[in-house]
Amino acid sequence: MIREDLRNVAIIAHVDHGKTTLVDAMLKQSHTFRENQAVEERVMDSGDIERERGITILAKNTSLHYNGVKINVVDTPGHADFSGEVERVMMMVNGVLVLVDAAEGPMPQTRFVMQKALEMGHRLIIVVNKIDRPDARLNEVQDEILELLLELDASDDQLMSPVVWCSGRDGTATLDLNTPGKDLTPLFETILSHIKPMEVDAEGETQILCSSIDYNDYVGRIGIGRIERGEAHAGQAVVLTNYNNPQMKVSGKIVNLYQIEGLAREPVEKAIAGDIVCFSGLEKINIGDTVCSVTCPEAHKFVKITEPTVEMTFSVNDSPFAGKDGKYVTTRHLRDRLFRELLRDVSLKVEETDSADRYRVCGRGEMHLSILIEEMRRDGYEFQVSTPRVMYKEIDGVRCEPVERLIVDVPDEATGAIFQSMGNRKGELLHMSAIGTRTRLEFIIPARGLFGYKSEFLTSTKGEGIMSSVFFEYQPYKGDLSRRSTGSLVAFETGEAVTYGLFNAQGRGTLFIGAGTPVYEGMVIGESPKNEDINVNVCKTKHLTNTRSSSSDDALRLITPKKMSLEECLEFIGDDELLEITPKNIRIRKRILDSELRAKANAKAKKGIE
Repeated sequence: MIREDLRNVAIIAHVDHGKTTLVDAMLKQSHTFRENQAVEERVMDSGDIERERGITILAKNTSLHYNGVKINVVDTPGHADFSGEVERVMMMVNGVLVLVDAAEGPMPQTRFVMQKALEMGHRLIIVVNKIDRPDARLNEVQDEILELLLELDASDDQLMSPVVWCSGRDGTATLDLNTPGKDLTPLFETILSHIKPMEVDAEGETQILCSSIDYNDYVGRIGIGRIERGEAHAGQAVVLTNYNNPQMKVSGKIVNLYQIEGLAREPVEKAIAGDIVCFSGLEKINIGDTVCSVTCPEAHKFVKITEPTVEMTFSVNDSPFAGKDGKYVTTRHLRDRLFRELLRDVSLKVEETDSADRYRVCGRGEMHLSILIEEMRRDGYEFQVSTPRVMYKEIDGVRCEPVERLIVDVPDEATGAIFQSMGNRKGELLHMSAIGTRTRLEFIIPARGLFGYKSEFLTSTKGEGIMSSVFFEYQPYKGDLSRRSTGSLVAFETGEAVTYGLFNAQGRGTLFIGAGTPVYEGMVIGESPKNEDINVNVCKTKHLTNTRSSSSDDALRLITPKKMSLEECLEFIGDDELLEITPKNIRIRKRILDSELRAKANAKAKKGIE
């Protein structure tokens, strides 16, 4: 049976190339919304963090209708840290729209997602977006896309992929640059003509591959996936199987069955092969499981997700201020939350350690783990995390480390600083090209060499540089790298920071806190320019005499403290430090709070090195 009435497509691209904005325009022009309906921008980015940061974290499903054909659209993340989302949703579609910025051209994540699509044999539609940008390089970008397809060993059919020129913000598309677009009709027509309708076995036994998981307080876990074969019914008895676990066979029942219409889930009694459906009732379902008919429990092959490359230790908060802000503070709360995250995030790994209150959490990158930390913090959790570390592998008896492909786009005058930084971080130049008054540099660099580099990069390029990276491969260990060239200003006693104490401390470095901030001994309150820690007493008040009064503090001028974001804190903390996370505060602290014990431990460590 050929499903002429259906197309399943994913939109894949590098971060910030306009995927979600284009989906907005597609939904509006297909009359998915009422004429008078108020719709937010980037309607697919439903999470608070997604809307604040302007990024997509979780893949989202939607659908629209055009000329009697239902087009299921999956909007995917662009950040390399969330590429596990991209890999698994590829199993739900049979064609992809590859979005490329008309000025930036193909970037590292473009290469990654395009390679995954080519490996699965999907048909591609190249969508060059933002053609209205004043710095658009239309002909060069088209050549760069073709070069990338050749480099990735695309088939002849994939090399002949059509190119659609779009402005997602204006909602226009054209197949010919000499003819300005009026709406997105050329894009819709290209989807129908180039993405072939699926040939499905609607008469076979039921088989649904679960590619995504959602959760609802009323119905529990909700599986999302494409019906690979046969039909699915509400109330149908089924068996759960898994391709990578042949012994698994769990009986259950599909209680509710839904199809996606626009942004809503509409309950249906039946769906057939090719449809993307949501279903509840199977509490033990996980991503990668196959829902089968009772008479034919046959698992469907599931894509192998790329392994995590960065790890951190999550532990219960044991600082002097523990339990003041958080709602969930115990080991049990932390464990339950981390293992619950595994149900929807296939790129994450959580392992128990030899300590009952510490867990090893592995992810795709610093951003991947920082998003998890921020979500837990907003949910009321209180905990501590260690500095990020790369995950090493033993390959043929050789210790290997993850290496990233880094692309930077910088003003010409900043290239010298970039080369110096890359030299210090063991980066190797692959390619260098001029784009107007800017230069694009491509490096291979150890993943640990990128820890803490973002702030330095923005300083080197005066905020005008663009950098992005994606996992390349494991290579033999590159040697030692200095993680940080600065030290910390550490609070000497517990109390409240006062103006007089901060005024004396600000001459020693850059402060992170202002007057009135509660501090405890061992808490990091600033950065020292020297490569050593300095103990400072920010709670120290001026002694009162007959010639001095506390009111003279008003004359002391404090420099505005540096407010550190979560990502900046993760980049900053050293191996002997922890990051204390609470719903209201983020504090950097020393692992050993007592200054005397810390000094003894440091002396012992130095003696051991010598």
